[in-house]
Amino acid sequence: MAEFNQSRQTTIRIIIAIVFAIILVRLMTLQLFTSKYSKLANDQAILRKIVYPSRGIIFDRKGKAILDNTTMYDLMVTPSQLKGVDTIILCRILGIDTAEFKERVVTAIIKNSRNRPSVFEPLLSPEKYARINENLFRFQPAFFLQERPIRTYPYRAAAHILGYVGEVDSPMLKRSNFFYQMGDFAGRSGLESYYEKILMGKRGIQYILRDNFNRPIGKYENGEFDTISVAGRHLNTYIDVEVQQLAEKLMNDKVGSVVAIEPKTGGIIAMTSGPTYDPNELTGSESRKNFSRLFLDPASPLLNRGMQGVYPPGSTFKPLGALVALDEGLITPEFGYSCFGRYGPCGRPACTHTNAGHAANLSLSIANSCNSYYAHVLRMALDNKKYGNIEGGLMKWKEYMSGFGLGHRLGIDLPGEYAGYIPDTARYNKVFRKGGWSSCTIASLGIGQGEIQATPMQMANAMCLIANRGWYYTPHFVKNIDGETAEDTLLNKYRQKISPLHIPNDYYQAVIDGMEMVVTNGTARNAAIEGYSVCAKTGTVENYFRGKKQQNHSFFVAFAPKDNPQIAICVVVENAGFGSTWAAPIASLLMEKFLTDSIAGDKRKAEIERISNVVITPAKIRYELFRRDSIKQLRDSAQRVKERRMRIDSTAIGQLKHLPTMPNKQPAKDQEQQHRLMAIIPTHKLQSLKEAKQRNS
Repeated sequence: MAEFNQSRQTTIRIIIAIVFAIILVRLMTLQLFTSKYSKLANDQAILRKIVYPSRGIIFDRKGKAILDNTTMYDLMVTPSQLKGVDTIILCRILGIDTAEFKERVVTAIIKNSRNRPSVFEPLLSPEKYARINENLFRFQPAFFLQERPIRTYPYRAAAHILGYVGEVDSPMLKRSNFFYQMGDFAGRSGLESYYEKILMGKRGIQYILRDNFNRPIGKYENGEFDTISVAGRHLNTYIDVEVQQLAEKLMNDKVGSVVAIEPKTGGIIAMTSGPTYDPNELTGSESRKNFSRLFLDPASPLLNRGMQGVYPPGSTFKPLGALVALDEGLITPEFGYSCFGRYGPCGRPACTHTNAGHAANLSLSIANSCNSYYAHVLRMALDNKKYGNIEGGLMKWKEYMSGFGLGHRLGIDLPGEYAGYIPDTARYNKVFRKGGWSSCTIASLGIGQGEIQATPMQMANAMCLIANRGWYYTPHFVKNIDGETAEDTLLNKYRQKISPLHIPNDYYQAVIDGMEMVVTNGTARNAAIEGYSVCAKTGTVENYFRGKKQQNHSFFVAFAPKDNPQIAICVVVENAGFGSTWAAPIASLLMEKFLTDSIAGDKRKAEIERISNVVITPAKIRYELFRRDSIKQLRDSAQRVKERRMRIDSTAIGQLKHLPTMPNKQPAKDQEQQHRLMAIIPTHKLQSLKEAKQRNS
């Protein structure tokens, strides 16, 4: 028996030893070889806090900060820490209900897991920040405030140029290969987007140790594992913010754009799209609501018409047509053409001048903007026997247009540039069939109408090419980057001179002389600037909406001074009539402001106020406003009818509460009253009442 007990004791000891060994091995595995539980413990004890860097500042050509930084706060949440938090008070402060509170928490868990901090409410307003900061102890450890540098625009200008910063979304996370994290902000448009890698800087990390109540008690390991944030680098631009502000003022309550470029560098001085908006509207706590409002506005204030608006260039195209004819040897500067109201060989286009000699040579044809002259020189280029047939002539003509920078993106340093359009043989063979069209069919191309589409940026750049006698730099905003290194290749392409066409200087000079006459004794005398020789061309562009002829677009291109060009400009005012009426005086004032840094004389200053106070609304926007207003009125009317019916229904039902208590055989007077009550009850409710009555019976 003793031996049996001894054997059993040995067995028990062995079992205990095995269990102990298993536990020991498991503990060693958890401690030494498995990081899962270590990570969970660290997540509970250590708060990983992102330190967002200040984004780089953008300066204008005079060193003024046109985009700067300020500080706001995000309210962050860690869902796993929510137990015991006073959510009622938090909901009151944030102005939300408990359902939305739960929805935000679920969204945070889905996007970023339960144990990692997520943005609960971004960019708190000063009022909310003050109240939350005062009551933060009630919401800890689940909630904390995280500092966030945001953008501020001291001049309230250049919204389309500068762009805006917004929270990254899922597609952006994937495109960045998850370089960004949920809650990060990045440039979404404008220079903010194009130069994102330069401006964004580098995130930092702080590790904060928490006690057993999850309260922060200090830096983890004295900050040994912390990384500091690195501020973004600054951008120095060619923008003149005072010219930009003046352009936006002059385009107030108008639709169109202004683009001004420095010909010698390709630096963009100003680019305005009307209507515009205050860029501060897309920062801070109201940014999402403001974006929705701007996005739904029928005037499309978010559209950058300077590089995304496409128009037939009208008569501003004529200097380019003259250069093609000169370079092909089809005309000389002395070539003239008689016109008495209409281009005879094709029966169109019409000419606005009938006086003899108004197109006696190239310079006069530009100064007087003779349609017949330029329809004729286009036909000469298309029917040039050197290229075999009209198809060969058109493709050669298109090659010239490409050299002038039309029909393709220039490659400016903003995302979303449009290419415009220059037609080719494929287009006309499709529309008219092969062999079914001639130079007369498309004669309107010579006066910048028909199928040609160009952006104001492209036309301003074409003026740079003429001003420079055959070369230009790709238009761009940024002059240099602070601390620029060899790895900063973004600006390389903007420092390469482009000479696409080898047209002799004499031909450029002939065209430039004609453009000078436009201002001295031609169609744009009101564009003159005292002390400066201005070369220009007006344009009056035909415009149709829903098949009906509308007021023409007002176009104007120019550069100044003639022999030492410092600014080239294109102005478009939609539905504003002649080019000389609105676009020309706007361009003149802007060029004067840039060249002299002021506006001279009370008369010129009064002109600024006159132009800025005029409202010109295109028909398509008026139509859209009317359509939306009509829809709103219909909805309001339907809602009022619905509410009226509900009131009638509730009144009728209230009166019928006594009907079931009436005797089966009622006096005739009571029956008549019942019928009147029944007459105003909807059919489905009447049927229900009848069924209820039958059941009671």
